[in-house]
Amino acid sequence: MQPLAGLTVLDLTQIYNGPYATFLLAAAGAEVIKVEPPGGEHLRKRSGSAASTLPYAMLNAGKRSVRLDLKTEQGRDILTRLADGADVLVENFAPGVMERLGLGAAVLQARNPRLVYATSSGYGTDGPYRDYPAMDLTVQAMSGIMASTGFADQPPVKAGPAICDFTSGIHLYGAITTALVERARTGVGRIVEVSMMEAIYFSLSSNLGMLHARGDAAPARTGNRHGGLSLCPYNVYPATDGHIAIIVNHETHWRGLLTAFGRTDIADGPRWRSNAERVAEMEDVDALVATFTRDLPRQAAFDRLVAHRVPCAPVRSLDEVMHDPHLHARGMLRDIDHPQYGPMTVAASPLRFGGAANAPGRPSVPLGTDTRAVLAQRLGLNETELDRLETERII
Repeated sequence: MQPLAGLTVLDLTQIYNGPYATFLLAAAGAEVIKVEPPGGEHLRKRSGSAASTLPYAMLNAGKRSVRLDLKTEQGRDILTRLADGADVLVENFAPGVMERLGLGAAVLQARNPRLVYATSSGYGTDGPYRDYPAMDLTVQAMSGIMASTGFADQPPVKAGPAICDFTSGIHLYGAITTALVERARTGVGRIVEVSMMEAIYFSLSSNLGMLHARGDAAPARTGNRHGGLSLCPYNVYPATDGHIAIIVNHETHWRGLLTAFGRTDIADGPRWRSNAERVAEMEDVDALVATFTRDLPRQAAFDRLVAHRVPCAPVRSLDEVMHDPHLHARGMLRDIDHPQYGPMTVAASPLRFGGAANAPGRPSVPLGTDTRAVLAQRLGLNETELDRLETERII
């Protein structure tokens, strides 16, 4: 049995942040009912280009789909009644939206005290930034991620992946499951909240450490070097067919690197025997390591270093990662023929629960696929009532 089997989650989330949290809940066995407006959530509507079909399919696998117009009184009444029998409700609207609809935590928990009400937004439900519009890009800018990414002599750039969305989604999953543990003891749910800006802050630990130590002398951006400029070698080095990333955490790694490339004479020499010495001469050390790797293919350099337990990896393309044999062998990635979108490679949950499968059994479904079944099963609505709701475009 999956660890969250038997729990019911109402998922009002959209784009990446909330849908990833509810995907993890679904993959852990919860029944996740995704409630979308008549036109579908934003990521579904974004699919005027095919580029959003894969993200939507990955993040919404294993969920049931209900179409419901919350701008109508009957739509709000239906959601309230669904929440009466739910364990968790998750939303990532702008702060205040659910309250304006009359569906805030105070209303829903007054009717169902066991309900865990989970919300996520860019900056939180209070504070000076509460009402600022927020997306991954804007939070990367506001949080210091963008200012820390790139090279010192170039403008700041965003991190390639949507790190603020997905980091906050992971935190939201953690907050929900923590609240469920508490509810198992007390019988009472609570409100849990995750701010994207706050969730990403700890990822800047190395950069913040350097700022603390150096103050205004700390460079804003360190390129591919350590964010705190406190480790060397730590960089991306050339190869004949691309690049390889190498990190040396301690002197055993350093000696392993030199042994791998036949330069143990340096290990016993007067310079660079300690990390502090190497950091002080970072340019020269990086130039030396580049001479080791530049005439080798990525795989050959990788094989030499791994043989001596030096942390490293070839810099791979997204296509290489999508077809990675390790991820496919572990079941993290799998190729499917999606009934709506066709052949694609989708991901399972990275959370593993011993003895339980980690791949959602059902692909994402078209908007409203489960509306009638869910309302019949959970609210007892009959065919006549469901026909009327469809005719009036409430569902």
